[in-house]
Amino acid sequence: MTVRVDGPDKVTGRARYAFEHAVAGAAYAWAVSAAIARGSVRAVDASAALALPGVLAVLTPDNAPRLPGTGDPELALFQSRAVAYRGQFVAAVVAETLETASDAAGRIVISYDQAPHDVTLTAGHPGLYKPDHVNPHYATDTAVGDFDGAFAAAAVRVDATYRTPAEHNHPMEPHATVAAWHGDALTVYDATQGPARTAGQIAAVFGLEPGQVRVIAEHVGGGFGAKGMPRANVILAAMAARVTGRPVKCAVTRAQMFAVTGHRAPSIQRVRLGAGPDGRLAAVGHDVVDQTSTLKEFAEQSAVATRHMYAAPHRRTTHRVVRLDVPTPSWMRAPGECPGMFALESAMDELAVACGIDPVELRLRNEPRVHPETGRPFSSRHLAACLREGAARFGWAGRDPVPGVRRDGRWLTGTGVAASTYPARAMASQARASVSASGRYQVAIAAVDIGTGARTALLTVAAEALGVGPEAIDLLIGDSALPPAMIAGGSMGTASWSWAVVKACRALREQVRARDGHVPAGGLAAHAATAADIDALPDHARYSFGAQFAEVRVDAGTGEVRVPRLLGVFAAGRIVSPAQARSQLVGGMTMGLSMALHEESAMDPEFGDYPNHDLAGYHIAAHADVQDIDAVWIDEQEPELGPAGAKGIGEVGIVGTAAAIAGAVYHATGIRVRDLPIRLDKLLRSKP
Repeated sequence: MTVRVDGPDKVTGRARYAFEHAVAGAAYAWAVSAAIARGSVRAVDASAALALPGVLAVLTPDNAPRLPGTGDPELALFQSRAVAYRGQFVAAVVAETLETASDAAGRIVISYDQAPHDVTLTAGHPGLYKPDHVNPHYATDTAVGDFDGAFAAAAVRVDATYRTPAEHNHPMEPHATVAAWHGDALTVYDATQGPARTAGQIAAVFGLEPGQVRVIAEHVGGGFGAKGMPRANVILAAMAARVTGRPVKCAVTRAQMFAVTGHRAPSIQRVRLGAGPDGRLAAVGHDVVDQTSTLKEFAEQSAVATRHMYAAPHRRTTHRVVRLDVPTPSWMRAPGECPGMFALESAMDELAVACGIDPVELRLRNEPRVHPETGRPFSSRHLAACLREGAARFGWAGRDPVPGVRRDGRWLTGTGVAASTYPARAMASQARASVSASGRYQVAIAAVDIGTGARTALLTVAAEALGVGPEAIDLLIGDSALPPAMIAGGSMGTASWSWAVVKACRALREQVRARDGHVPAGGLAAHAATAADIDALPDHARYSFGAQFAEVRVDAGTGEVRVPRLLGVFAAGRIVSPAQARSQLVGGMTMGLSMALHEESAMDPEFGDYPNHDLAGYHIAAHADVQDIDAVWIDEQEPELGPAGAKGIGEVGIVGTAAAIAGAVYHATGIRVRDLPIRLDKLLRSKP
């Protein structure tokens, strides 16, 4: 299919997002955020708020219902007076209208017992420790051979530290929830990336059985990982609905999203590469320092990609984390690979310069035959093909390697390259396919479309498996009452869902064939589960790969950076829905451009807060920043990830883009920027 099946609904406004679901008698909740970074709530004076006409309730730690399941401290809403970070929800108003709830929230007076806070990440912080694992369950550290000895003996060495700032997801649709109780059963309309998982987590918090909670996510306006798990707004809506006996709507403001919906933690990464004069790596080391909150540990896996990218007999990776008085970090598009590959690929560019070798050729010389640490074979690996195809398309041949010598009027010009990678995985999912006596098909799975075109992709594979046109199929998704499925995250959605859908559809087709095409009056149905199939997969290393090429122009007088050209070439298994795939890859590359030049959540150490907590202060790439950008892919067979052969494309596009742009900036100016974003002041400060 080339046309998005949900396109007409979205452009005409018929598509309903979480907050837009109409429920009779809805009230509105507005959260009150903590005004300190660490300490406790001494007292809450809600008298002025309660005196306002239309206010139904004020929830505080003093009167909030006790929650049976508080295993996730971020969801233990109003269960304690302790304040772990600035912006944490400490109270809420429920009112007849959104305007009244907002007004009343501003009238609540909260007094605090403030304690000293620490919100600053440093490489030598005394609180650094080794976590048991890094996200999701990777080994914290790895070592092969004698890294220290090999690095010391290497003819050519790179030893550099790279820094990435805190970044926030900011999907177009903020986190929003509508909650309605029906006795002991709860229905939730939520902006979530995983209805089934969210239903189970909500049930655990309120001490319910999973079947007592139904989560519906008909349309979701982006997520980038931030909606992969329920946030405080979900618990607030359900709690407020329970207290008032009415359905409650709750939406997180853009400013509140800087505190309670997750973010990418800042990182400090030391990369050491030791090579021979020919550029062949002997030693690879990658040491990561990042932060988590005092409430909950989240250790980003930033050095994990280094473990499989390039061949070297001696290698070491480490992760260290410090608990600070900050909001809990979480998933943000390509967690780990995105910041980690900025560091590794920037170091590879520096090694190419030190060796006097073309950066494309350097990567080709260090291609591994098997996983460099585990020895496992790759199910498929076509990074070299992506590099060669990209170089040909981009016009890389004959590139002058000397930095800072090409000018076009006031503009310095340069080009750069970097590799991309992301794990290719699938998780257990279930699906149901049925057909009526009239020949109408139905396919059901608790997948969710977060704007990626999942509906179109699933209809495509279902139609192929059933041998009918997509117009003959009703696709049901976005509801936890449907067969459970993996969340839309980790680039696993299409691979996981399509596996279950194709399996169910093929089983149904066999039933129809066995009856010579006759469908009884009651219809036919088939159910499929993929857990056993996934458990039986061979022990191979599975990844998507890509190569990113960038051209930049830097104003010699002002330091302004423009990116007139970006090209990405990817190997990601079968591309099920080409138009949607290109959109995903271009979107990822655009986020990578935004990461390189703009995005930064700046922490104020005095107040323990991000002062640029809106889209006026938190800069992202705009249309003017995105000029000639293209994403293509090579044909790749991936037989191990289900019958559709899809690897996943949601995240590989962002990985490597920032490094390619940083390399191009160095090529244009001779200035190496190792701390993102590449602002003009960094270039001007470094001018000779």
